[in-house]
Amino acid sequence: MLTILGFAMIATFLVLIMLKKMSPIAALVLIPALFCVFVGKGVKLGDYVIDGITGLAPTAAMLMFAIVYFGVMIDVGLFDPVVRGILKFCKADPLRIVIGTAVLAAIVSLDGDGSTTFMITVSAMYPLYKRLKMSLVVMTGVAAMANGVMNTLPWGGPTARAATALKVDAGDIFVPMIPALAMGLLFVFALAYVLGRRERKRLGVLTLDEVLEEETETVLVGAGAGKDTKKAGGSGSGADLPDEPDDKSLQVLDPNRATLRPGLYWFNALLTVALLTAMIMEWLPIPVLFLLGAALALTVNFPHMPDQKARIAAHAENVLNVSGMVFAAAVFTGVLQGTGMVDHMAKWLVDNIPDGMGPHMAFVTGVLSIPLTYFMSNDGFYFGVLPVLAEAGQAHGVSAVEIARASIVGQPLHMSSPLVPAVYVLVGMAKVEFGDHTRFVVKWAALTSLVVLGAGILFGII
Repeated sequence: MLTILGFAMIATFLVLIMLKKMSPIAALVLIPALFCVFVGKGVKLGDYVIDGITGLAPTAAMLMFAIVYFGVMIDVGLFDPVVRGILKFCKADPLRIVIGTAVLAAIVSLDGDGSTTFMITVSAMYPLYKRLKMSLVVMTGVAAMANGVMNTLPWGGPTARAATALKVDAGDIFVPMIPALAMGLLFVFALAYVLGRRERKRLGVLTLDEVLEEETETVLVGAGAGKDTKKAGGSGSGADLPDEPDDKSLQVLDPNRATLRPGLYWFNALLTVALLTAMIMEWLPIPVLFLLGAALALTVNFPHMPDQKARIAAHAENVLNVSGMVFAAAVFTGVLQGTGMVDHMAKWLVDNIPDGMGPHMAFVTGVLSIPLTYFMSNDGFYFGVLPVLAEAGQAHGVSAVEIARASIVGQPLHMSSPLVPAVYVLVGMAKVEFGDHTRFVVKWAALTSLVVLGAGILFGII
């Protein structure tokens, strides 16, 4: 019964948000609360929610202060050269811009943190997509898939979890998988090329001078312009896109905005490098690093209290949206785990694997990792399901390290899971509906995972 209710709860949530019958926050809270009552454990709902919030509180704190930190860096102009450099490289060509999004997301993903990757990528690319009226779900989808492939780095999380759960070396998991993961990344770039060609066909190609001239004119009149926007037909993404960008979308490129701090550019650049270095080296917990970084960035760049309050207020909407979504997701994960639904769902899946598939458990693990890492947290999959799969594999002569390698192929889809806090940073900053992002990305991300799995089998890695 718990197995059926678990799958039903997840399906209900996905259907309602994809059909836009409920907002993600409301669905993440109300649906699990309702199913908790169905299970007969309504009296324990409070305990489940508190447990879920306790587990995700550090993540919510990290996101809150990371948004403030990177918001301040955007305000003071740290990323303006990056945006302008990408614009010159892309030459206002939608094809190059989509490919540039994938490359930028992949490079920034080297720091191992999805939230940071999405904040930097969206900060750099959002003005270009808005200016050229490109589909924003293309941006979020490509960025999520590129980050999902790169999320398999040993310091990214999944590989370390697999190594810990199965007591194998992380290097033995990741290094042999590099050719297969490279194929997955190449597939993302190829997909970006195809999507970019589609956007180019829909929009055409502007010259760089036309874009910069139009931007300058819009910035100069933007403060006094009305806020009415037209609704343009989407490019098959299902999202309505404004014909004209709002003032905020152009502030990154406005060379005359009051928040610029050109005299502090190198201080801000060094502070950001130091922050990312400390994150990779794990000198302090990530929430603490961003808390300190945000406080220092505000104090140095805006020493006057009214200016600091204005900067915090300017980014309050993003902070509230993202942190609210994380705490709502805590209700979903708390009920899923507290009621035992996750355990029953995993056991049912393992028990229903045919005996004849025993010698092919690495392949089975790879296939199962795609939906399971989407429907549950990485912790739940790697510490709850993976050991059971590894035990079944070892009974048929399949080594634990092969099972571990196969377990990471589902990460391109996992990064768009409603249980991943970073995805709310992505869609929130890009101003994309989560349901629109989900409808667009799921098929392509699942295909990317299958490409990694197929390459792993082809190369004899899995």
